[in-house]
Amino acid sequence: MNNTTKLAAIAVMLVATSGCGIYKKYETPTDTPLTAAYAEARKQTPDSTSLGNYLWEDVFVDPLLADYINRALTNNTSLRNAMLNVDIARAQLKGARLSYLPSLSLAPNGAGASYAGSDINWTYQLPAQLSWEIDIFGKLLNSNRGAKESFYLSEAYARAARSQIIAAVANTYYGLTATRAQLTLARRTAEVWKQTVSTMEDFKLVGNVTEAAVVQSRAQYYGILATITDLEQAVDNLNNTFALLLNEMPGTELATSDALELRVGFNPIDGIPMNQLAWRPDVEAAEHQLAVAYYATSSARAAFYPGLTINVAGGFTNLLGSFVKNPGDWFYQLAGSLVAPIFSRGQNIARLQAAKAQQKQAMNNFEYSLMNAAAEVSDALVVYAKSAEKEQYLEQQVDNLSKAAEYSLDLLRYNQPGTTYLDVLTAQSNLLQTQMNAISSRLAQAQAVVNLYQALGGGR
Repeated sequence: MNNTTKLAAIAVMLVATSGCGIYKKYETPTDTPLTAAYAEARKQTPDSTSLGNYLWEDVFVDPLLADYINRALTNNTSLRNAMLNVDIARAQLKGARLSYLPSLSLAPNGAGASYAGSDINWTYQLPAQLSWEIDIFGKLLNSNRGAKESFYLSEAYARAARSQIIAAVANTYYGLTATRAQLTLARRTAEVWKQTVSTMEDFKLVGNVTEAAVVQSRAQYYGILATITDLEQAVDNLNNTFALLLNEMPGTELATSDALELRVGFNPIDGIPMNQLAWRPDVEAAEHQLAVAYYATSSARAAFYPGLTINVAGGFTNLLGSFVKNPGDWFYQLAGSLVAPIFSRGQNIARLQAAKAQQKQAMNNFEYSLMNAAAEVSDALVVYAKSAEKEQYLEQQVDNLSKAAEYSLDLLRYNQPGTTYLDVLTAQSNLLQTQMNAISSRLAQAQAVVNLYQALGGGR
């Protein structure tokens, strides 16, 4: 036992002088301005006024939408699987923590032997073995730390999945509402065009227009009917997508608001402060992945150093060497071993090189996640502002085109000089397209708020 103690002391001295950092805990890197800003933001308390820190119930105040989000969070398969991944990581973490404890095994055995017709001699053993790996060189330490980061990683992924599901439900809900609004508009416009065709036929009888005007108006009418079929198909597809998000059988008509209204609790923000991006679950996940890679590299370094194991065996037996003793007696053994790798066919070197490369990949992914987060917030802010501005212009355009269509039809009805059927068809066609665009603009504005909420880590 004294020799084992001496070997352990020598090994500790070797590690102490190695300077390889196998005991060092992970720290957020501050090598670049981006990661330094992130590290500083993580030291601060999360901003309670940030949109991303609002409860989703305070953001999406539409009662129908709130009910759908609740159902999705309860039933969605992706979120269930994400939570199961948390359970898996928790179990693995528990296993890593228990690796510090010694292992105990019991292996009773017995045998009988007879030689040249002699009586059978029965031997038996009731041995128990205790084996304990002393973590001098940080192998178990880094494994435990890596398992803990993997657990935090799975939790961050689960929060990210929750945020994605909330956003997907809200975006699909608004998309379905907008498409139904466009379908209602198209059907209403089809009735108007049907009347227009009848009016053109009457105008032809009194000589105000030619047959060309009649067939052109019919063509426009059939074009609207074709658009209606596309919108009906889109509604069906969105219904099925919505049902899958709720983990329900497709084919059910899901209710939405009668009109696309921006019923969300939202206050625009200025700029993209890092203390809002730093708490996004996917950004947190990227950093935990970096920490996992860091500890994997430390474990690969630790593999170059010896392993110290203490074994204790004891029990009851009647076999003492080559003699059989009845009754038996108690025995015990105590041993220690220090195994140092000298040549492992390059496996340890390859493992360390691969771990270093994977750590660099994780670092690249971490930095990209920060830049991507900033880009998503910027995009959502711009879309929200520009779609709101565009909607104002479209409302004015719809108002003027409605008057233009009405005036053109009256002028043609009274056979005013300079007025042709093309003026009527063009005005009515432009009116429909602008009304469709106005609905799309309101949809873009609503979805921009949803995307901004998700981009700021909402749904935690």
